[in-house]
Amino acid sequence: METSKFDIADYLDSKEMIAEYLNTVLEEGNNADVINAIGHIAKAIGMTKIAEETGLSRPSLYKALSNGAKPQFATIMKVLKAIGGQIQVNPMSS
Repeated sequence: METSKFDIADYLDSKEMIAEYLNTVLEEGNNADVINAIGHIAKAIGMTKIAEETGLSRPSLYKALSNGAKPQFATIMKVLKAIGGQIQVNPMSS
């Protein structure tokens, strides 16, 4: 039996799934996890489309969203806007 490599981007096919995935990673993950998740979402939507909407080149996006990358906050904000996301702060429960 042949198996294929799991790619989360294959399952991020709606705004609801994207939001749920990113919120889970924001809640449970670290900085690197969040950057990787944003990269998965950008890949699911299409890097060319994200590049056009952010004004960044595709190679710059791949580099900024790769494992171990430390993109500038402005880059993350541009990509979040392009993927249809926003940052919202809610008080934490004690």
